[in-house]
Amino acid sequence: MKFLNGGWMIKDGFDVKYAANIYSADIARDDGVLTLYSPFGTPIHHPGQTLDGGLLTTEVSSPRPDVITVRMINFRTSREHCPAFALHTAPAHVSIVEDDEAWTYTSGRLTLRIAKGDVIDFRYCYDGKEIAHSGPRAKALVGDDRGVLHVSEQLDLAVGEKIYGLGERFTNFIKNGQSVEIWNEDGGTGTEQAYKNVPFYISNRNYGLFVETPGKVSFEIGSEKVSRVQFSTPGEEMTYSVIGGESMKAILDTYTDLTGKPPLLPDWSYGLWLSTSFTTDYDEKTVMGFIDGMAQRHIPLSVFHFDCRWMKDLEWCNFTWDEDKFPDPEGMLSRIHDRGVKVCVWINPYIAQKSPLFEEGARNGYFIRRTDGSVWQWDKWQAGMAIVDFTNPEANAWYQGKLEHLMDQGVDCFKTDFGERIPVQGVQYYDGSDPELMHNYYTYLYNKAVYETVAKKRGADQAIVFARSATVGGQQFPVHWGGDCSSNYPSMAESLRAGLSFGMSGFGYWSHDIAGFEDKPSADLYKRWTQFGLLSSHSRYHGSTEYKVPWLYGDEAVEVSREFTELKFKLRPYLMRMAQETHEHGVPMMRAMVLEFQNDPTCEDLDTQYMLGDDILVAPIFSEDGTARFYVPDAGGPQAGQAWRNLLTGKQYEPGRWYTERYDYHTLPVLVRPGADPLQG
Repeated sequence: MKFLNGGWMIKDGFDVKYAANIYSADIARDDGVLTLYSPFGTPIHHPGQTLDGGLLTTEVSSPRPDVITVRMINFRTSREHCPAFALHTAPAHVSIVEDDEAWTYTSGRLTLRIAKGDVIDFRYCYDGKEIAHSGPRAKALVGDDRGVLHVSEQLDLAVGEKIYGLGERFTNFIKNGQSVEIWNEDGGTGTEQAYKNVPFYISNRNYGLFVETPGKVSFEIGSEKVSRVQFSTPGEEMTYSVIGGESMKAILDTYTDLTGKPPLLPDWSYGLWLSTSFTTDYDEKTVMGFIDGMAQRHIPLSVFHFDCRWMKDLEWCNFTWDEDKFPDPEGMLSRIHDRGVKVCVWINPYIAQKSPLFEEGARNGYFIRRTDGSVWQWDKWQAGMAIVDFTNPEANAWYQGKLEHLMDQGVDCFKTDFGERIPVQGVQYYDGSDPELMHNYYTYLYNKAVYETVAKKRGADQAIVFARSATVGGQQFPVHWGGDCSSNYPSMAESLRAGLSFGMSGFGYWSHDIAGFEDKPSADLYKRWTQFGLLSSHSRYHGSTEYKVPWLYGDEAVEVSREFTELKFKLRPYLMRMAQETHEHGVPMMRAMVLEFQNDPTCEDLDTQYMLGDDILVAPIFSEDGTARFYVPDAGGPQAGQAWRNLLTGKQYEPGRWYTERYDYHTLPVLVRPGADPLQG
């Protein structure tokens, strides 16, 4: 949210009150809470100034070591109907010290120094080194041009400081200069909208910033005041946490300690997934033809995915196989399993009016309702569709029961599509939750319900979903894929940017639609995206109106698909080892170069190559002429100055240099860190 008119004035229709200074403070050492009181406007110097003026109350606490939480309050409001992220707290053993110049609050190795005097000054230091600062005219209460109040805060942007994260974003990888709205939307991969919005960013100054609300958060990252990051939320309160660490990896570790670690995933999930695609016609003969066709061409297949049309048209979701296409679903699923292939089916949380389940859900109060008590419905996506209300325990159990029946038939996991188009106007939830706060939070409840169903039926070590939407904590219910991309090189590149941004936001696993979702790809793009897709943490062929089986794109596409699927199979022990690191420390399997080589300035901006785990550098090819331009960093440590080697060709590459080379469809830059051998696990 922008409210300034240049450097000195306020936009017409806006009202801004800045916190002036710290007038007084209360220290509750037993509770580890420091409460500060700041008048708006000007400092208080005599009793008359205490009248007819507002007061910003700021509570400082710590949910776990190396995390300092600031709660800014104008008027205290009830939290009774506010959904909240489930946070994992731990004793922080904080220290609160007051002297003549400041209050000093310490949690672990992170310290916040709050100055006394006539100006606001919050300085965060990790091991004594300043990492973040909030100064004068930063903490504010803002009334917008619609009369809605917002609480706003600003942290300084230092020279050379760069900001990463904020969810799976398809815009520039570095967020400096961007306005970012944390609001889940179904916008495809070619806009500033995002399916997976996460109000958490990482700075290369070694701090993380987490705004603790499932509602809308507006970030201005040097996009209004160019030397500050501004963030604001509507309402009377805002809570945010600063996370300190030795490195960006360490910050991710602490952040995922707080919000949840990614789990381990079944080994079969790292193989190749093949989809029917979205609106294509298919039946059991088509499905078995695809599965057998992959086997005949010696392309290992791990999972077959049935998209929407396993159910009758206009009835999504009814959770019932279309008997005209699949007269014997149990037998078909058994035959697929006999071929060593797992089964995934498409679902979403919407129930069309034509679905046989609609009347049952409406009668029992299982759907989101309008404020007059009627079922909320609209025609976008499915005619007259309603939305399952997961705040109702009975609705949750009802929905899970439908999934359990499918798993009893032989389904192994689910693609949890949608979850972003959640209404906020004129609606009510079973538990009275605030609809504005539920918009982003809905996906958490939805994916949690499905993930827990799979864990219950198959065991925790076999639990997995294939999700599109996400919010904070959703990393506990993987995998997530990048949504509706186009079949061209710019969309392939924007998908990679988004995946790297997602990994900087606490999510450990990520996938994308190989060869693009929209349109039919060229044979060239199909082969290049296949290389990229099979060097991602999870790999799936999927499309909209076109089948994506490789033989439709030529004999060489079959060869490329076979070669890179076999390569990924050989890398599976290595990937499982990297997944253990993801599970234990929250570090993504697909890593931005800056995350692995934080001290190399060249890596700060790189978003067309990445690290697959600790030891493999991947530079996908984004051009029809097969040219790749990539950078090779110095591995550092005992391997400093040593050459990397191409895993496929054995060619050596000296570190600290850029390379421009041309590759055929059977090769690309896949470089192995000096001294490593990922094919040995």
